Amino acid sequence: MDPSLENSLIEIRRHLHRNPELSFQEFETSAFIKQTLTNWGIPYKEIANTGLFVDIVGDTEGETIALRADIDALPINEEFVSDYQSQNKGVMHACGHDGHTAILLGAVKTLHNNRSLIKGTVRCIFQPGEEADGAALRLVNEGVLQNPNVISIIGLHLWPHLPFGHIGIKKGNATAACDTFTIQIKGKGGHSARPHQALDAIVIGTELIQHLNHINIKKINPLDPHVIHIGSIHAGEAANVVADELVMTGTSRCYSKELRQKIDAEIKNICESLAKMWNVQIDYQMKFGAPHIFNDHFLAEQLENSARRFMSENEIELLNEPSMGGDDFGYYADQIPALYFRLGIAKVDSGNLDLHHPEFNFDDRVLVRGAEVFSRFAVDMLNVYQLSENVMNESIL
Repeated sequence: MDPSLENSLIEIRRHLHRNPELSFQEFETSAFIKQTLTNWGIPYKEIANTGLFVDIVGDTEGETIALRADIDALPINEEFVSDYQSQNKGVMHACGHDGHTAILLGAVKTLHNNRSLIKGTVRCIFQPGEEADGAALRLVNEGVLQNPNVISIIGLHLWPHLPFGHIGIKKGNATAACDTFTIQIKGKGGHSARPHQALDAIVIGTELIQHLNHINIKKINPLDPHVIHIGSIHAGEAANVVADELVMTGTSRCYSKELRQKIDAEIKNICESLAKMWNVQIDYQMKFGAPHIFNDHFLAEQLENSARRFMSENEIELLNEPSMGGDDFGYYADQIPALYFRLGIAKVDSGNLDLHHPEFNFDDRVLVRGAEVFSRFAVDMLNVYQLSENVMNESIL
């Protein structure tokens, strides 16, 4: 790695942190990335308005793989005081996407300067709108995995639950599919002194929640990890009034397409049954979000092998448990073999606040480690594909 790269990446990350932008509003962020690439003499292509990607074409022909970083920020007012604190009130890089972007830029520059080592093409994707579910799907629909066809993709996330500079690799299920639902109960209002003349939306709502809990314990195999959670309830205006309407929102999370459909069907059945029993209208809507991320076992093994060439054994952690969190990287994983790994930012002498916290921050000396993991893996993975193809060709001959 270029010794001067670390300082350059830190400057890039801090500029991005000062100037965060919400999903699909990343116009200045995108312009900054383009200018950086232009300054380095590296061409790029635009996609999905504020997104872009770079193709690093090696001196030797071969397959195409992709690296991905997300570039958007969150609607959070930053409380961490620094000389690179957010200048956009109410918007903050509280999920480390500024770091992800800097890391991928570091990988782009490293790979561009070492094209003679690349046996194929590395497509580096700067994706907008990760926090607004569906952005990755939009890029897929606009052809980001085509021309040439991308055969595998890798992404990362900074992780405050791993030691600084360590990488965490989870084979198989890595993150959950995240769906959200809304339930609206339309009862009949009235006076609390005469509840028998009304249809209490709150009473019906509490019964509905109990039935949702029954899905967890009686309708789904307890060996299948899942979550059904109610996050908000709005009903009623006064203590002596029977509420005529209740609206609740929730999320369901799991690791399979089949279970997503089953949860949806069970919630719908509960709503229809209670509506009939209470003679009220209950409107239910499920919004399916990003699919779960399944980490390809072969890619996970290759990342482990690649990392061992420049990292110590204790810095490579094989994770036993997936996360119930989600990421729209799942839309890529739904199309081609994919790998999503963690890069640790936890330090013993710091608070290590979690993602999405208004005081979230990290030691940006970790950026060069991320760029190196990306770069080395890309070169090594294309070598593996090249060798595999050569073996196949020889066996055909």
